[in-house]
Amino acid sequence: MAHNLMSHAEVETLARELLSAHETGGMVAVPPSGRPGFDLDMAYEVEATLKRFREAGGHRAVGYKVGYANKAMWRVLKLETLVWAHMYDDTVHYGDSNSATLALAHPRSLKIEPEIVFGLNGPVMGESPDAAAALASTDWLAVGFEIIDCPFPGWQFQPSDFVASFGLHTALVIGERVQVRPDRIPALVDELPRFKVRMSKNGEFVEEGSGRNSLRSPALCLAELSAAIVRRFPTQKLSAGEIVSSGTLTAGHPADRSDLWTVEVEGLSLPPLTLRLT
Repeated sequence: MAHNLMSHAEVETLARELLSAHETGGMVAVPPSGRPGFDLDMAYEVEATLKRFREAGGHRAVGYKVGYANKAMWRVLKLETLVWAHMYDDTVHYGDSNSATLALAHPRSLKIEPEIVFGLNGPVMGESPDAAAALASTDWLAVGFEIIDCPFPGWQFQPSDFVASFGLHTALVIGERVQVRPDRIPALVDELPRFKVRMSKNGEFVEEGSGRNSLRSPALCLAELSAAIVRRFPTQKLSAGEIVSSGTLTAGHPADRSDLWTVEVEGLSLPPLTLRLT
């Protein structure tokens, strides 16, 4: 067990520091994981405090983004499951007819990641849900671009730092939403581990990724998130209307203003999405 965990006042002070960095594009010289008494439990306390601060500022949490959706990383980092942080009404954007433009106020060193995004119609049912149970709780799915930015020097951070700093989330841009009809669920269970995405930047091919990169399937990632949230916060289930961004399908790629990014999907009936950063 960790000794001398942070006091409530220390959690609030740290949350204010991280919120200020988030709002101004400032850097945080010493990540929370480098400070006494900070661990993953404290990180979720900071995350909850940030949510309270953001709500007090008039914003609404609209869902969750996932980090470390890769079991090989769990062994290395001594994680028992993936990690998550809330996304907000001012950071989640919907593309218009498969293309979007996104203006970013205070970029430090942005990266872009293609992800499958789910819109929920209710909580994921079952103690240890599978892909079909996760999909039964979804209203729609879409391909999206998650834009991340890191307040810590050199992109050096631990999972606990990720949780406490908004999951590095700067923005999520969601492409065209496709309804998940109950009769399509068996096919989607089959397609989601196998489909491919192709990322290109300014017309040049960058990387191909696959659904298996998100915990073997984005639907399994959604199921794992649901179970992990309930284990940590028994009263806090995923709920109808929430959005989940289910982990990146490729490496995160450095992104600059004026870049034009496109993700094309093969093996899953989702249209491409193009994003211009300004």
